[in-house]
Amino acid sequence: MENEILLFPGGAPGSENLEIEEIIFEEPWDQNKYKKIVQGVTAPSIIPYIPEKPNGVALLVIPGGGYRRQVLNLEGTDIAEWLNSFGVTAFVLKHRMPVDGHRNASDVPLQDAQRAIRMIRGNASRFGINPDKIGVMGFSAGGHLASTLGTCYDKPVYEPVDTMDSFSAKPSFLVLCYPFISTKGWELDRAWLSQRPAIFTELLTKYSTDELVTKDTPISFIMVADDDATTPAEHSVNFYLALRKAGVSAELHAYKAGKHGFGMGTTEGPVKGWTDVCRSWLETVLSL
Repeated sequence: MENEILLFPGGAPGSENLEIEEIIFEEPWDQNKYKKIVQGVTAPSIIPYIPEKPNGVALLVIPGGGYRRQVLNLEGTDIAEWLNSFGVTAFVLKHRMPVDGHRNASDVPLQDAQRAIRMIRGNASRFGINPDKIGVMGFSAGGHLASTLGTCYDKPVYEPVDTMDSFSAKPSFLVLCYPFISTKGWELDRAWLSQRPAIFTELLTKYSTDELVTKDTPISFIMVADDDATTPAEHSVNFYLALRKAGVSAELHAYKAGKHGFGMGTTEGPVKGWTDVCRSWLETVLSL
């Protein structure tokens, strides 16, 4: 992809000899819209989106896709362009999937997310970014990965590659959009997991992030639709309550309707205003 920056020079750890092909394709979605999908990633990357007048704030944007693929437009590039519209620099993360046979598969997404934040922070001056104002925004499974990064930013999941790995992988703030958080307690989640490879249970049990929150977890903005049947609102509520218990500032919005996976694709209904509310939160907490 244009302007793509590879995260690991010489190959990502655990993917060196993997023979799968990355594919990007489009599939129909809602009312003549489409989803741009990527699968089979072995060379994880970030795609930078630089605003005309950067304000020093940056976000690593992680599209969702059930840890089997990623929706690059509705939850990635479209989000990046929206962030650019008010001066925020964005980097869309194209990460490896745990189902593709990588070594240490349950850690592969976190490896890529940690490395991405370190590279963004290590190149802050190049991109006009304040290294203390680099956050992460994730959608669905990408929201799970964002919450994992926010709670496990210092977990050693790969050997240092170069000087970039001397930088902190801790996000300055989290934006979690209809995130998957925990496998515990929800019948729908167990049904969902029963239809997928065992690596999903391993990953999501290992990283049930509501149980990993500490006082050092970054401040957070969380949003979800009340009628979301894929990642029920309880996921967001439990992460919010864990943040409150740890004394971490957080804001939670549960919209009446919107279902799941709308990203920047929904323009009508109760969720229409989520971007305005999110922008207001960013401006308030980061003094944009």
